[in-house]
Amino acid sequence: MTTPRFYRNWINLLSDMEKERQLEFWLRGSLPGIIPALQPVAHAILQAQTEVQESLQQFPAVMLWHKPSGVASVAFHLQHLAGVLDRLFTYARGEQLSELQLNALQKEGREDSGIRLADLVQRFNSQVALSINQLKNTAEGSLAETRGVGRRQIPSTVLGLLFHAAEHTQRHTGQLLVTAKILNDKQSK
Repeated sequence: MTTPRFYRNWINLLSDMEKERQLEFWLRGSLPGIIPALQPVAHAILQAQTEVQESLQQFPAVMLWHKPSGVASVAFHLQHLAGVLDRLFTYARGEQLSELQLNALQKEGREDSGIRLADLVQRFNSQVALSINQLKNTAEGSLAETRGVGRRQIPSTVLGLLFHAAEHTQRHTGQLLVTAKILNDKQSK
C-alpha cells in the first residue's frame, strides 16, 4: 500500500515547518519591516523570548523567588528583562524615564508573593512585542543620532542603545536559563 501523494506532501511541509521552528532566529532570515542594521537586535530579542518560554514551561512557580547559591531569582530576571527593554528603548526614542518606569526599576528583585510567574512572562512578552514594533519604526538615518542616558544624560546613540538592549537581554536570558534549570533539577529530586 502506498501513501497518497498529498499526504506525503503534507508530512513534508509539517517537517519543514518544525525544522524552521528549531532554527535560531538569526538563521531564519530577515524579519519583515526591520532595516538590515537592526536585524541582529530583533533576532537576539526574539531568540531570548523563545528560550525564556521554553525554559519556563514546567518551571515550579513556588520557586519564582528562590536564589540558589545567592544568585538572582527567576523573578528578578523576568522583571529585569522587561524593564531593560522598556528603559533602553525609551532612551533610544530620545525620552527620559517616567515615574512609573523609575518605580518599576526600584521594585526589580524585591520579593513580592503577589507576583505570578504568568504575569512576569506576559510582561516580558508584551515588552518584546513593543520593542519589535519600535525596531520596525526606527529609521536608518537615526541610528547614529546621540541620545542621553539617565539623569546625567550620558551620551550614546540610537544604535548603541538598541544593541545594548539586545546583548543585555541575552545576558540575563542566559542567567535565567541556568537558574531555572538548577531550580527545576532541585524540585525534581
